[in-house]
Amino acid sequence: MDKTYDRGLMWFRRDLRCTDNAALYHALKSCKQVWCVFVFDREILDVLPRADRRVEFIRESLVELDEALRALAGDAHAGLIVRHAAAVDDIPKLAHELGVQAVFVNHDYEPQAIARDAKEFGALANEGVAFRSYKDQVIFEREEVLTQMGKPYGVFTPYKNAWLKKLDTFYLKPYPVEAYAAALKALPEAFRGGVPALEVIGFERTNLSELKIPTGASGGQALFDDFAERMDQYGQTRDFPAIKGPSYLSVHLRFGTVSVRALAAAAYRAAYPEQATGASGSAGAAVWLGELIWRDFYFQILFNFPKVVGHAFKPEYDLIKWEQGKRGDELFAAWCEGRTGYPLVDAAMAQINQTGYMHNRLRMVVASFLTKDLGIDWRRGEAYFALHLNDYDLSANNGGWQWASSSGCDAQPYFRIFNPTSQSQKFDADGKFIRRYLPQLAGLPDAALHAPWLADPIERLSAGVQLGKTYPERIVKHDEAREKTLERYAVVKKSGKE
Repeated sequence: MDKTYDRGLMWFRRDLRCTDNAALYHALKSCKQVWCVFVFDREILDVLPRADRRVEFIRESLVELDEALRALAGDAHAGLIVRHAAAVDDIPKLAHELGVQAVFVNHDYEPQAIARDAKEFGALANEGVAFRSYKDQVIFEREEVLTQMGKPYGVFTPYKNAWLKKLDTFYLKPYPVEAYAAALKALPEAFRGGVPALEVIGFERTNLSELKIPTGASGGQALFDDFAERMDQYGQTRDFPAIKGPSYLSVHLRFGTVSVRALAAAAYRAAYPEQATGASGSAGAAVWLGELIWRDFYFQILFNFPKVVGHAFKPEYDLIKWEQGKRGDELFAAWCEGRTGYPLVDAAMAQINQTGYMHNRLRMVVASFLTKDLGIDWRRGEAYFALHLNDYDLSANNGGWQWASSSGCDAQPYFRIFNPTSQSQKFDADGKFIRRYLPQLAGLPDAALHAPWLADPIERLSAGVQLGKTYPERIVKHDEAREKTLERYAVVKKSGKE
């Protein structure tokens, strides 16, 4: 088979796997020789704290990817070129050094990445090098799912219906990378440095291994194998933070150590087996597939409405006057540090601060509390999550925060305000999650655990709980805060948009 290019460069980014990788497949299929690179991009890394679980997750996943590429090539001198530089400058330089005719990547949909890729395209074009980009991290992207009027969707349910209607086996089919692996070649000797240690790129080890967070494609596969046995119960278990309900695959989806096509195909087969067999489907699998569709939905929102970065999807919500100044800073700090006096909120913040993970139900609870109990701008919470979440993804993080604050597409109405106490009673009734992260409250009986300020003083005393000393007093009273929120959001009502 004739190939288009003599030499090509596959640039891994948020797609750290060999199998079912669109750009790698196209590079191998269209080039006689292919080399692979990953860049620890200084423009991203230099603003991060020196101990960052995400950087360590990437580094450990790259070690496995490097080994997998060597195995795929059948050559110990193949593998991964790893650079530590500003990617926008380094990729054209590397392409020149290797003498390649094309650079292959998978699409990214974040505004900063789109701008970077536009610069890459121009710089490579000046060198006579093609820049080839492919869809890989979503099932449907950009403008693939549109309304009958040819417009992007801003409401989830009709988007989901259109998504399911458009889906067929073509979109779930894996890319047969292995069939073209012969094009993977040994690296030139000068580029055989392997994957550098964290310290070499200026980072420190974290508690990633202590948390037993599996890395690489093998880690993603192990998590999915475990979840596949629980998928049928997902709809019943996903809202309870003390129960092993979620898939825990979000960080693997974020960095592409799993294929979204493989996940969606498994969920679709389980949810809709009648397509082939006439059998009834798994309700849990249908709910989980819905979560993958939400992921696509937020990606297309970010691409089609980039204003959501920094601004409300519904512009009238930018009229809201949030708590600012010293009072706002004090409330925000108490939220960040888990000192609100509401146990479920504080336990959730302890979880993210200690592990970089937060259960999805709790993300909604703490976001509602920050915006609607404390009156803090959703953008401050969004930024805090961006810094601390292992699975931080701009599209989903922005979409989730705007949903909670009612400023986003298909968001909950502004007058729907989560009661943190009733959420605690409903989703952590026996207090197992709270006791894990707030051991100072462990001695309280279940009924008192959700609202310690209502507990009998004797109960608190016997449990060793002293409000204001061993555990904070409430920083706001929910009922009073709710009234203030309704007043704060009244500007939206006056705009006639609600």
